[in-house]
Amino acid sequence: MRSTNSIKNVVVATVMNLVIVLIGFVAQRIFLQTLGTEYLGINGLFTNILSMLGIIELGLGSAIIYHLYQPIAEDNKSKIKSLMLFYKVGYRVIGFIIAILGLLLIPFLHFIVGEVSIPENIIYIYLLFLIDIVASYLLTYKRSILYANQKTYVINIIHIGYLIVMNVTQLAILVLTKNYIAYLWIKIICRILENVVITLIANYMYPYIKDKQIEPLDRKLRKSIFTKVKGLIYHKIGSFIVLGTDNILISSFLGIVTVGLYSNYNLIIATLNNLFSQVFNSITASVGNLLVENDRKKSYFIYKNILFFNSWIYAFACTGLLCVMEPFIKVWIGSEYLLSFGVLIALVINFYFQGMRKTCNTFKEAAGIFYEDRYVAVLESIVNIVASIVFIKIFGLIGVFIGTIISTFVLFFYGYPKFVYKPLFERTYLQYIKDYIPYIMGTILSVVITYFAISYIHMNNPILQIVMNIILVGIIPNTIHTVLFYKTEQFKYYKELFVKMIKRK
Repeated sequence: MRSTNSIKNVVVATVMNLVIVLIGFVAQRIFLQTLGTEYLGINGLFTNILSMLGIIELGLGSAIIYHLYQPIAEDNKSKIKSLMLFYKVGYRVIGFIIAILGLLLIPFLHFIVGEVSIPENIIYIYLLFLIDIVASYLLTYKRSILYANQKTYVINIIHIGYLIVMNVTQLAILVLTKNYIAYLWIKIICRILENVVITLIANYMYPYIKDKQIEPLDRKLRKSIFTKVKGLIYHKIGSFIVLGTDNILISSFLGIVTVGLYSNYNLIIATLNNLFSQVFNSITASVGNLLVENDRKKSYFIYKNILFFNSWIYAFACTGLLCVMEPFIKVWIGSEYLLSFGVLIALVINFYFQGMRKTCNTFKEAAGIFYEDRYVAVLESIVNIVASIVFIKIFGLIGVFIGTIISTFVLFFYGYPKFVYKPLFERTYLQYIKDYIPYIMGTILSVVITYFAISYIHMNNPILQIVMNIILVGIIPNTIHTVLFYKTEQFKYYKELFVKMIKRK
């Protein structure tokens, strides 16, 4: 059952993200053609600012989902209802706090945004972004029971519908009226409708969560949740500083137009990240269900299989980004939107190290390791913000991403071996290094060989060049990885799994 749910979640997540990719690129092109780079920069900046306010959530959702695994496995409906009520009240309080803090930021907006030439009122635009995020907290809590029951695919199917309706309506408004305010209102309305639909589905699938007679959470469970939340506060702040401050730093030091240029690259990278994140999010509940069994040998076996998959897809994706990104942007929106090749290299390296965190993070979240490693997140965020500010002054745009890359090493060389490998698998630091080095070397080999092979092939037609690059990216890295790893247990595991799936068909 666990494997079936994982496969369903992964398949639906993959299909969903392919739809998102198509919609996203069409939407970005039309957005740029109708509104321009300055609006795109404002979009990215306000999204970052309100992500900062999202820290107030404190990781309550992750803590609740972790605590749902056990009662779901035991079919303890009374405890599930108590947790859901606690979550509902908590999220309404959080939504109210975010609204207040968001309003308090208004006097400082002009310092953050800088000079802009758009006719719309910046404060009104910001308030629409704020309404969107606050509204999302009022009805979203019932998603948690679907996540914890390994029904992520249900949420993803609804999300596909939401994206299609929202983007089609938004693009129609842009093409017909070029009205940015209407564009933002459509997003708010569609977000509310998505949450309403997911709430109705959760009520239908688990009708007992609608019961009015609910016991309050016992003191021990509340204490456990608050302990996890205390740890998650550090992680939320750290994650925002490491992953969510780029646009704020770029806007402050280099201007809103540079934010707009970077947003095009970020759309492509974020699309891939979202695709892969959905895959790993889809298996988190299954991993949580696995860890409840407390079988370290089995857990480590599954971990190594997931890490192998993690490494392969990110090696392939990094190769594709380096070899296809620039010719794609030229065809998609034009050469004038290109950044330097050095920036692209830094973005690819950063993408790889952020991606290679997925497996450890999946096990860490499923195991509820939030409080134990809280100071690692603090150290990582301090290193990131200091390094990014220092390097952006020296190197410009590329410096922001160098800072993020450097800060990631705090996790890789200290956090994960100490707080994941040792407690979950009883494995040493040396074993941790041995597990990662072959994959890192395989990725470097794949990227370098593929890039130099492509550099010798020049097509007169830019679209044919993209097609040729994609073909080589599909062949070379996968061939290299097959040659390097075909004798490993992990390769054999996926080979057997693939054969079983074919036979079933």
